[in-house]
Amino acid sequence: MRGGESEKEKMEIEIKLRVADRREVLRLLARLGAELISARVHEMNTLYDTADGDLTRQGRMLRVRVERPAGRRKRARKKEQRFRGESSGFSAVLTFKGPAALAAGKTKKAPAYKIREEREVRISDEKEAGRIIERLGFQPCFRYEKFRTTYRLPGMKNLKVEIDETPIGLFLELEGPRGQIDRAAARLGFGRGEYISKSYGVLFMEERGMGREKSRDGEPSSFSRWPDMVFRS
Repeated sequence: MRGGESEKEKMEIEIKLRVADRREVLRLLARLGAELISARVHEMNTLYDTADGDLTRQGRMLRVRVERPAGRRKRARKKEQRFRGESSGFSAVLTFKGPAALAAGKTKKAPAYKIREEREVRISDEKEAGRIIERLGFQPCFRYEKFRTTYRLPGMKNLKVEIDETPIGLFLELEGPRGQIDRAAARLGFGRGEYISKSYGVLFMEERGMGREKSRDGEPSSFSRWPDMVFRS
């Protein structure tokens, strides 16, 4: 932990918003003066768990994410790799997430925001990282992919606005302080009633009508027998 860094700074706060038209979202972001932070990338996410699904049942997550540039010409991509001294255009991230915070009281209403501990580190070799994870007794249990583009809105430096293109539809993901999430959602034309605090795993499960067993925070209690959430082509 870096000097002066608190546990609070390791908490992820986010919501999702379902949208219909990527071009319309891009036009709206342009009108709002949004700054492009990370150009469109392809993500392949692999979740790991024990054979009995212990992590998922506890609401914890262990993930390796591989990111590759998307939507750019092959020649330009290779030129950039040579400039950076890279052998390939991918990067990878190892992530741990803790159980999501529950809503106060005994209400069954889903919390407005997804709040959970998040720890991440960049890794140079995702295949070797996977082997290490498997040697520790975990195994791949679920894969999901998406394309992601990241923006920042003026006056909201601590907020990430991410366009996620997934096999189950198009979403905006807002991650940052709750006040900035609310301000950004309102400027983008969304109300609190449209906030989604569910993970892509749960949304995929609901889309496919699969499984009803969930952990205490509404996440799947197991990924066993699940198909991967991947694009058909």
